[in-house]
Amino acid sequence: MEKTVTTVQSNKPIWFFIACWTLFNIIQSATLEIHADEAYYWIYSRFLAWGYFDHPPMVALFIKAGYALFQNEFGVRLLTICCSSIALYVLWLIAKPYRVQPKWFILVVSGMFIFNIYGFTTTPDVPLFLFTVLFFYVYKQYLERDNLKLTLLLALIIACLLYSKYHAVLVIGFTILSNPALLKRKSFWLMAAVATVLFMPHILWQVNHGYPTITYHLFDRSEAGYRIDQTLGYLPAQLAMGGPFIGWFVFYAAFRKRATDPFKRGLMVNAAGTFIFFLLNSLKGIVEPHWTLIAFVPLVILALIYITETDRPYQWLQRLAIINVVFIFTLRTCLVFGPAWIRKVEQFKSYYGFKEWAHLVKQKAGNHYVVMSEGFQNPSKYNFYNNTVTCLSYDARDYRRTQYSLWPIEDSLQHKRIYYVLNRFQQGVTTDTIKNMAGTWYAGWVDDARSYQKVQISCAQKHVKARPGQSLQFYVTITNPYPFAINFANHNAKHPVFLETCFFIHTTPVDVQQADSTFNAIQIPVGKTARYTVKVVAPKQKGLYDLFFSLRTEPFTGSRNSSYIKFTVE
Repeated sequence: MEKTVTTVQSNKPIWFFIACWTLFNIIQSATLEIHADEAYYWIYSRFLAWGYFDHPPMVALFIKAGYALFQNEFGVRLLTICCSSIALYVLWLIAKPYRVQPKWFILVVSGMFIFNIYGFTTTPDVPLFLFTVLFFYVYKQYLERDNLKLTLLLALIIACLLYSKYHAVLVIGFTILSNPALLKRKSFWLMAAVATVLFMPHILWQVNHGYPTITYHLFDRSEAGYRIDQTLGYLPAQLAMGGPFIGWFVFYAAFRKRATDPFKRGLMVNAAGTFIFFLLNSLKGIVEPHWTLIAFVPLVILALIYITETDRPYQWLQRLAIINVVFIFTLRTCLVFGPAWIRKVEQFKSYYGFKEWAHLVKQKAGNHYVVMSEGFQNPSKYNFYNNTVTCLSYDARDYRRTQYSLWPIEDSLQHKRIYYVLNRFQQGVTTDTIKNMAGTWYAGWVDDARSYQKVQISCAQKHVKARPGQSLQFYVTITNPYPFAINFANHNAKHPVFLETCFFIHTTPVDVQQADSTFNAIQIPVGKTARYTVKVVAPKQKGLYDLFFSLRTEPFTGSRNSSYIKFTVE
């Protein structure tokens, strides 16, 4: 392995930088309203579990710990602030042996837009960032000293990575790919065994809940079709994440020199592999810019090493880096003060006006349960700002399932009077208008509410081909997951229930067919199942469709109760 040259460098500039970084993150965290995703993960912390529909549980633990000390936005973000500062210092400890100057470390790291985002916003990416940095820090030592202490420490970090976000699999996989010799180490297999045992509770959670995360990502997502702007937009977005003005140079510098030892090769394969992986993903759907966070850790280390090894003054880069930092911190300062123009930017709207909105809805709803049908974001904000879990996100058939389909909130509102809040007017339902700077909502009361979004409908067929207008039969199994018996009878029911077969093209419904009244005779005890035959007529238009089954009770739009069936009319 190539020896790194260590020189005596003062840590004082780094400590001063991290102190300023921490202070600024504290100010921002204490003044900005909760972001929609943060509110959603706050509810995670109210229902602690070994897993969740969307993510592993580490973010819930982070929020739980901080919120125990401060019951506000700052409490939700407390561990984020700490982890961001710790991660940057450990990043410095990785770069320091390569004689990286504190000046360049500060200019480049503080100018990384993606690191700024997760200095004050709490999502699963925060623990992922921390444990990715810790992974590379300990991995470097493990390459030099193969001992039990480092083996067990690395196993613990790997488990924490996996508990943070599933993207951790890429870090582990690309590291092994960069250094297959690891497979010859006995300690590697001990490390893998210990990490697996530590991660087993989450694996068992997935098993016991029917693999909801795997099912969603592999089977329950409609392919929207390729759009070239998804790929073309991915590339500049990644450059912006690396710094609006210096991102291009960070990428150039990171891949400019060939890796000369296993650690640098690990950094390079992780960075390149992750960016290529998500570039390929852009061929089938939208890739959010922050999904590549794990790649920016090795990327920035490689870029700093390159700047050091070339030993050039880079005065132009220094000026550009200063402009880059000033731009980012000016933008972040504007977020704190919230001028009118920034509140109109789509990416920042979520930070403004929703605290007042949540209290306005609460004034209307009182202590009654609230149901919203517009995604998980605003229901989560309502719950956070009213310190409750009495608002349900109705996972409509044209949206997707979320953790709200697993939480017991829906169980508690059955046959009660609920307050129904929509972002659109619905004739005969909405009677109230709620308006503030966050937007306009319409709401109304629903008596004797009835919904079945937790009910699972499964079918053996996964791929079906049919002629236009052909009649088919699907043999389905309907499972009752509620802690009470259910029935689909409409006699004497205020709100009738219907079983509907839905044909979608991407996210657009094109045909909805209602099952006959024999469905309404079904009764299912707690934890039991019922069999039913659904008669379906294939659409008359040839093409590729997504078919699924939905239970709809008025006045709701119908939930998504089954996985997709790929339906081809030819």
